Amino acid sequence: MRQIMKQRWESIVGAMLLFAASLVGPRVSAETIPGEDLFNGKCASCHGPDGGGKTPVGAALKIRDLRSEDVQKQSDADLNKTISKGKNKMPAFDGKLKKEQIEQLVGYVRELGKKH
Repeated sequence: MRQIMKQRWESIVGAMLLFAASLVGPRVSAETIPGEDLFNGKCASCHGPDGGGKTPVGAALKIRDLRSEDVQKQSDADLNKTISKGKNKMPAFDGKLKKEQIEQLVGYVRELGKKH
């Protein structure tokens, strides 16, 4: 009896751990665009999930729409510099993100422009 209860408890704990891991783990699907998860984790709180800047922070700081022609006409090097070094109230991500991650964010900003 004790062995059966122990096995049930271990099964319940295992199921709970798997469930918890599914909630906090990376969400990767066949439809994920490189940089999308990174953008959602680092940028969307200010820029919004669609890049439009329609968030409380975005409105307060008057953040430009990343999908706009104004932003999209910037070179990749300019966008990379803005992400790396920061601009105005935007924090710098140099040293917080790897070079490849910053390049993925630039690519994702380009993707946002295509959706607008």
